[in-house]
Amino acid sequence: MRHVVASAFLVWSAAFVNAHDALTMSVSPVQSFSPTNLTIRIRVTPDADNRALELVADSGEYFRSSRVQLDGADAPPTVSVEMRNLPGGTYDVRGILINSAGQTRAVVRKEVIVLPSAGGESRR
Repeated sequence: MRHVVASAFLVWSAAFVNAHDALTMSVSPVQSFSPTNLTIRIRVTPDADNRALELVADSGEYFRSSRVQLDGADAPPTVSVEMRNLPGGTYDVRGILINSAGQTRAVVRKEVIVLPSAGGESRR
């Protein structure tokens, strides 16, 4: 039941943010074998209040984040970040747009699946 509620929230939040087009995200690959390198591309609608973009990959067992400073309306419209060598797991990848007061302006989410390497599972 918890997964259903969480999934419903993720779909709702992504639809809400995309409807306003303040923040969109693409993640590649969405499914791969570990270790993997994720490329995250965020499209940010320019706004004077945009100050930072936080990118998070969280599987519950592994966490990685990166924070990029934005210069308001002068910031580039697209930010790309690569997260290297992620281990196996199902990741909640989030892009979080932060304003000048340090508050969240918008959030986008994608699920990424990193499968355990076949070679790593058979060795003992």
